[in-house]
Amino acid sequence: MSAVVSMRSVIKRYGVLTVLDRVSLEVARGERIVICGPSGSGKSTLISCVNGLVDHDSGRIVVDGIEASRAAGTLPAVRRRVAMVFQQFNLFPHLTALENCTVGPELALGIGRAEARESAMTLLERVRIPEQAHKYPAQLSGGQQQRVAIARALAMRPQVMLFDEPTSALDPEMIREVLDVMVELADTGITMIVVTHEMGFAREVAHRILFMDFGQVLQDDPPECFFASPATERVREFLAHILRRDAPA
Repeated sequence: MSAVVSMRSVIKRYGVLTVLDRVSLEVARGERIVICGPSGSGKSTLISCVNGLVDHDSGRIVVDGIEASRAAGTLPAVRRRVAMVFQQFNLFPHLTALENCTVGPELALGIGRAEARESAMTLLERVRIPEQAHKYPAQLSGGQQQRVAIARALAMRPQVMLFDEPTSALDPEMIREVLDVMVELADTGITMIVVTHEMGFAREVAHRILFMDFGQVLQDDPPECFFASPATERVREFLAHILRRDAPA
């Protein structure tokens, strides 16, 4: 499998704070990566650098053969290949669920209105909310809004899907419905990089799990190795805390 995302010695600083410290990562086409770690470890910054929402200070990021570089003017081409789903749903409040999924393809990809609407309805069916197509975001639950956000991202026909803690803003009963959609999406073979603390999802879906702390990747292993053999005491402590938190009462 060829690498669709390649990061080499990437550094990102905010003033004196180093958020990414010489991070290197190769993601093969069709691979599913889960990134976990404590708050402030650099997880969200890493995936934001992949699609150029955050400029890295040094190192090299290549997406589908295109270097992600604001200076080189390549970010529009990179963003046509990468879609991102955020913690907050970021839907356009004045547009219906269907319109949220058609505006990007029409304006950015030049897809005709009829084709964009047909594709959007297919995607809303995939995320199990076709009946919500003509409702506005304020009329939807958090879980439904996040599923619209996933459909909207897929409507851009990306090579890579990035998820930044997509369930963290949801009530507990809504988390499962979003995770179920993501599990089904994983089965389609799309490349996924997911920042999450949902370890059950990681076990089920991920090809590899990365643990980050202080801007560095401390472990990068398949799930069976990650959970059975934490690489450091810091990883062991994190897993103990997360798994204890998620254990049934």
